[in-house]
Amino acid sequence: MKKMMIVLAACIIAAQAMAQEVKPVQRTISVSGSSQIEITPDEIYVQVDLREYNKKNGDKIDINSIKNNFLAACKSIGLTDKDVTVQSYQGYDNNYWVTKKSKKQNPDLKASISYWIKVSGTEKLDELVDKMDDEATQNFFIAKTAYSKMDELKKDMKITAVKAAKEKAIYLSEAIGEHVGEAITINDPVEINDTPRPYYANVMMKEASGDAAEPAMTVDFKKIKIQFEVSVVFALK
Repeated sequence: MKKMMIVLAACIIAAQAMAQEVKPVQRTISVSGSSQIEITPDEIYVQVDLREYNKKNGDKIDINSIKNNFLAACKSIGLTDKDVTVQSYQGYDNNYWVTKKSKKQNPDLKASISYWIKVSGTEKLDELVDKMDDEATQNFFIAKTAYSKMDELKKDMKITAVKAAKEKAIYLSEAIGEHVGEAITINDPVEINDTPRPYYANVMMKEASGDAAEPAMTVDFKKIKIQFEVSVVFALK
């Protein structure tokens, strides 16, 4: 019994000692960091819609001739098979093979085809525009723009955002005589999406100026803006 009392007393004393121990509160500083850059796209995807048409004398230029001429034009400016892909065949029923069959019954039915062309810049696009058949071309527009090294660029941007957060934490803590310790939490940087709508001013000016020899000015694609924000919690020591 005496031994039990001694053990019980020891436990009570230990519990009281532990209760008296106050763990220091970890002092922290929470900051945000950001990074942003504007880049000129180096991958421009153009959709070109071509359609059969009749000459003034009534002769029809068939889709095969139009396709061959267009692909020859693409090849002449240095484009390869990887740069030119078929987007769709179009007819009254949006099905080329059915349209082909229907053309036997209705020779006046005009088939069409759409291509996606990938170019690296405005100069190559100008070359393509100059070689296009005005009569066969029903539509021409920029489908999308991209940057070929986007993944690598975004990785660097995230690192820059985290470094910016640490730099901010250092000068804010030093303002009150504190020092930054190790990082406690780092959230994955969030991308702020500000993707511009692609456009190409030179093409629009060409269409508007008619037979003008030169456009009024050279205008490039709108730049792609990439921006990241991150929040980081650092310990203070």
